[in-house]
Amino acid sequence: MSFSTEDIEKVAELISNSSYLVAFTGAGISTESGLPDYRGPEGVWTLRDKGLKPKPPTKPWNQIEPNPGHYALIELYNMGKLKYLISQNVDNLHIKSGIPREILAELHGNYTVMKCLTCDARFTKEEIGWDDQLHGKGYRTHNPLPNQPLCTNCGGRIISSVVNFGDPMPEREMAESLKQAERCDLMLVIGSSLSVSPANQFPIIAKRRGAKIVIINMGETQLEEIADVRIFAKSGEFLSKVVDKIKSNK
Repeated sequence: MSFSTEDIEKVAELISNSSYLVAFTGAGISTESGLPDYRGPEGVWTLRDKGLKPKPPTKPWNQIEPNPGHYALIELYNMGKLKYLISQNVDNLHIKSGIPREILAELHGNYTVMKCLTCDARFTKEEIGWDDQLHGKGYRTHNPLPNQPLCTNCGGRIISSVVNFGDPMPEREMAESLKQAERCDLMLVIGSSLSVSPANQFPIIAKRRGAKIVIINMGETQLEEIADVRIFAKSGEFLSKVVDKIKSNK
C-alpha cells in the first residue's frame, strides 16, 4: 500500500501544530530492521494460528539495528516535538536509536534489561553480570537458579523485565503511560495492530481526552475507528518523509 504527498503534508502539519506529541509503537516499526511482527501476514501469531512455524529474525537480536522509523522519532525528539514514547516492543531498538530512557515506557519490557522483584530496580544484563548461557532467561515463571545474580540494591531476586503472557504489567510504566496519554494532544500510533490489552487502551484514552490520533500500520488494526488520519505504509518510509517535510517548512 502507498501514501500520497497529501498524507505526508497532513501528518507533518499535525505534528508541527501539536504542543505535546506522544508516540505509541508496536512490532511493526521494527519489521524494516528484520524482526517479525505479530499480527501481520507473516507475523509470529498469524503463522502460529495457521499451525506454521514463525520465521526467525534475519540476524541475532543483538545485531539488529534501528531503521529510519526509529531515527525519525529521534529527529522529532531533537526538534522538541516528541515528548514521550510508549512502546510495546522488547527489542531495545528505541534505546539503540538514542531515545532517552526517561521519555520511554517499555510496557512489555526489554530483553536486555533485568529488574528486581523486591525493589523494582533496573539493570542491564551487563551491569548485573547476567549471562543467559549461565543463568537462563530469568523469566518470572522460571525457578531461580542458585548462581543467578541478586539485586545490588536490596539483595532481591532478579528477573527479566520482559512481560510474558500471564505476567503482571509493570506498574511504573503503566502509570506513566496513563499520565502521558491523558496529557498529549497528538498521538502517533506506529506499527501496532492495537489488539493487545491493556496497552491498546492508551490511544483510546488519548482520543477521549481530545487528542488527534494518527495510525501508521501496514495492516488493519483493532481500533480503526479512533484514527483521525490513517496511513497504510511502512513506518520508516513514511515518517522519514514527514520529518523531511517538517524541516522544509521551517
